[in-house]
Amino acid sequence: MNKLSREDLYSLEQYAEIRPEFRAKVLAHKKTRQVPIGDHATLYFEDRLTIQYQIQEMLRVERIFENAGIEEELGAYNPLIPEGRNLKATFMIEYTDVEQRRRALEKFIDIEDKVWMEVQGMDRIYAIADEDMERETEDKTSAVHFLRFELSEEMVAAIGNDADFGFGIDHPEYTEDNYPVDEEIRKSLAQDLD
Repeated sequence: MNKLSREDLYSLEQYAEIRPEFRAKVLAHKKTRQVPIGDHATLYFEDRLTIQYQIQEMLRVERIFENAGIEEELGAYNPLIPEGRNLKATFMIEYTDVEQRRRALEKFIDIEDKVWMEVQGMDRIYAIADEDMERETEDKTSAVHFLRFELSEEMVAAIGNDADFGFGIDHPEYTEDNYPVDEEIRKSLAQDLD
């Protein structure tokens, strides 16, 4: 999947005009890219469109229109776009109750290293987590992590041939899976692969 460049982005004025339609398109697209794993963890898979939306929103909110600022945003977000042999996701631990979330984050240290993907008939692979920076302390993990699932050529080929696949977590305090994902999600994520 190609990285975004400045030419792929709308100016602030253009974006203001098309934002409602663009936002609706992206939100509909994102629905096919979310994989809940149990009641309190979700993978939100990124691609070129979701990252373009994120950058456009950052430029809008921060009122960034100078080249250096735009390039900085591109540099920060482009690494989240899949590269043909991987899937990239924002992993979120989600509790509505603040105290319950705090206790869970204390118990879930290293959970980001226990998130797996399995392609039908193949061994599980574990996500590579938080390559940009460490997101946990010795006392607790973060509620948000960035994950990369690096697939073999065989996995990419199997997914291209409609093999089932799914995701799960095998942390001692949280063991859940979503295998296989439904067909709509499978088709959407398969588009990230060469």
